[in-house]
Amino acid sequence: LLAVSDELDEAELAALKFLSRDHVPWRKLEAIRSPHDLFEALQEKGVLEAGNLAFLRELLYYIGRIDLLVSHLGSSREQVEQELRAPGGARLPPLRYLLFQLYEDVTEYELSSFKLHLAKELPSSKLTGETTMLDILTEMEKRGLLGKDNLSMLKSLCEKINISLWNRIEDGLNLFGQEEMLITEEERSNTGHPEGQLVSSVAPDPPGSFNDSSQLLEAYKMTSRPCGVCLIMNNHNFAKARERVLEHKHMKDRNGTDVDAAALRNVFSKLHFRVEEYRDLTAEGIHETVKSFQSKDHEDKDCFVCCILSHGKKGIIYGVDGQEVPIRELTTAFTAQNCNSLAGKPKVFFIQACQGDAFHEGVTIETDSGEQDSSVEQDARFQLDCIPAEPDFLLGMATLQDYVSYRSPREGTWYIQALCQHLEYSCPRGEDVLTILTAVNQEVSKKTCERGAKKQMPQPSFTLRKRLIFPVN
Repeated sequence: LLAVSDELDEAELAALKFLSRDHVPWRKLEAIRSPHDLFEALQEKGVLEAGNLAFLRELLYYIGRIDLLVSHLGSSREQVEQELRAPGGARLPPLRYLLFQLYEDVTEYELSSFKLHLAKELPSSKLTGETTMLDILTEMEKRGLLGKDNLSMLKSLCEKINISLWNRIEDGLNLFGQEEMLITEEERSNTGHPEGQLVSSVAPDPPGSFNDSSQLLEAYKMTSRPCGVCLIMNNHNFAKARERVLEHKHMKDRNGTDVDAAALRNVFSKLHFRVEEYRDLTAEGIHETVKSFQSKDHEDKDCFVCCILSHGKKGIIYGVDGQEVPIRELTTAFTAQNCNSLAGKPKVFFIQACQGDAFHEGVTIETDSGEQDSSVEQDARFQLDCIPAEPDFLLGMATLQDYVSYRSPREGTWYIQALCQHLEYSCPRGEDVLTILTAVNQEVSKKTCERGAKKQMPQPSFTLRKRLIFPVN
C-alpha cells in the first residue's frame, strides 16, 4: 500500500477520496492528506484487508492507473474487468461511478457553467478557478443538494448546460436497474413511489467498453522491445518546389515542424519505439523511404508507426520538390500482402499535411495565445479510400477538409502537440489509442482562432480489430 501511495499525485488522491465517500465518513476523508492515510482508513472500515485488495484494484482501474495494477498488485486491466463483471464484483456504488464519469466528461466550458449556475447555492470560496467538478459534486453532497435519492438539482443543471451529461447518468442508472432513483422528490410525493435503494450488485461497464456487449475486446500484443519502428518523415524546406513548379512558387517552408518532430521523437522513444527521422524528402525520396521500411523484417516487432509532416492536399502529400504522393500508396505498402511480417499487427499513421492553396496569399494570423507569427494550414480531409481494405490500420489526420489547422513556428501544430501530450499523459495510465485520440479531438476542437472564429477538428479513421494500448513499462 505504501508503494502504491508513493506513485499517486494530488489529483489522483482527490479522485480516490471521492470514490471512497460511501465507505469512509466525510470528516475523516477531509482530514486525509495522503493516499496512504486513505488506505489506512479503508483498512479500518474493513474494505481493504490482507489478502483481499479487490477494492484497491477497482479504485486504481477507475482512475486509469493500470501501470500500478501491473507493477504493484500483479494484476491487469483484463483481470479487473473480469472481476467487475462478476455478480457482486463491484464494490463501488453505481451512482458514485457515474458521478465520477461526469467529472471526467465535463469540458472546461461546462465546468465554468456549473460554477455560474451554482453561484447562489455554494459560497464563492468553493467556486474558484481551482475548483474541479469533483469539488463541486462533493460540496453539493455535503450540503444535501445531491444524493442517491436527490438527483433533481443535478438533472436541472445538466439540462441547462449539456443534456447529454444527464443522459449518460440516466442511461447508466437504467442499465444498473436503478430506475427508481430517477424519481425526483416531487414525483415521489405524487406517486407514492418508495425511496430508492442503491445496491451495487452489477458492475458498471469499464471505461472504453460497449454498454450493449458483455464481451471485452482483447488488446493487440505489445510486449516486444523495441515495440516497433516509428518512422518520421519531416518536410520543412520547400525551396525546390518553389523553384521547379510554377503553381507552388508561393509554397512556404514549414517553420515549426521541427518542434513537432522533436515531440514525436520524445514520446515514441518513451513508448519503446525505435525512432527514425528523415528530413526534407522529395516525392521519390518518400517512396524510397517507405519501400525500405516495407522490405524490412518486422517479425520480432508488434507495431509500425509512421508520422508524416508536410504540405499536401486532398488525399496526397507533397515532397519538398512539389511532386505529389498519394496517401493510399503509402498505407497500402504495409498491407499483409505487401509486408507480410506486419500481418495482423497494428499499422498507425499520423498525418499533418497542409493544403498548398492556403499559402498562396501568404496569410499570417494572430492566435488566441497572442502569437504573431503563426501560419495557417488548411488540411485535407482524411479520405476513407486512403485506408487499405483490410484490418489493423489506424490513420489520424490533423483536421477535416475546409477547416484551418494552426502551426506556430515556435510551438508546432495544435494537432501534433496535443497528440504527443495526451500520449505521454495517458499511455502510462493504460488508455487505448482511440480513447486518447478522442481526448485529442476534444482539446483541439476547443481551440479557437480569433480570425473569423475558425475551429479545427481532427479526424481518426481506423480498421483496428482490437484495443491498441501503447506500453510504457
